[in-house]
Amino acid sequence: MATSSSESSVAGTAAFSKFMRVLQLVADGSEPLGIAEMAKATGFPRPTVHRIVAALQAERMLVEVGTTRCWTLGPRLVQLASRSWSRSGLRMAATQALRDLRDATQETIHFAVPSGHSMVYIEKLESDSAVQMSSRIGTSVNLYSTAVGKAYLAALPPADATALMAELGYAPLTAQTVGDAQALQRQVDEVRQRGWSTDAQENEEGIYCFGAAVLGPDGSPVAAISVSTLLFRQREDVQAAYIQPLLRTCRAIAQQLAQNPNLVHA
Repeated sequence: MATSSSESSVAGTAAFSKFMRVLQLVADGSEPLGIAEMAKATGFPRPTVHRIVAALQAERMLVEVGTTRCWTLGPRLVQLASRSWSRSGLRMAATQALRDLRDATQETIHFAVPSGHSMVYIEKLESDSAVQMSSRIGTSVNLYSTAVGKAYLAALPPADATALMAELGYAPLTAQTVGDAQALQRQVDEVRQRGWSTDAQENEEGIYCFGAAVLGPDGSPVAAISVSTLLFRQREDVQAAYIQPLLRTCRAIAQQLAQNPNLVHA
């Protein structure tokens, strides 16, 4: 994930920034990572990565998976994150509406908030019959390859969205992943016109998603919701099955936030 200049320009925080780079890399990984993989992805020397991992492991921020010499997020970090999510006013305001959407669609529901050049899932709800996906609460996902990301971009002022898209890296995740800012701009323009987005196997093969933004009291996007289904079992009337329930949910949450503006940043 790209690191903005604002994240690394504070004097005296270079070491902290390196620790955060390693933590973010492990958090975003679909499987545990080894020292060599972390060094390659971050560009840090292997001895530096080894020291960072040892320190994070000592603080239970990372744990080694068996004796594989690969690491994943540790219990202390998960506990801290869980407390943050459980106390999120935005998440609490959305919980019942998200449950209703899950029950109406019988599919997997993701609720995400913007974080720099990514979206972060702060809620994931699955029905008994929903598709099993690799995503989890706390996962950072790309703006350019997900329905939540494209919905968020489309709800921004056009100039802000264009500037943000120009800063993204466009690593392919599937054969359908958009490849550059110009192609993404065309998709976002379409989303802006119709009011909802799609992820047509762009983030995961075989998975199709519909997304829409949640607007705060000032009209700016504060979150986005997606409904995810398996491509082969997608219902024929997508408007009735997915899009209309999704848009109703976004409006319901926006209404809650309008009545309680402090929940946006709580």
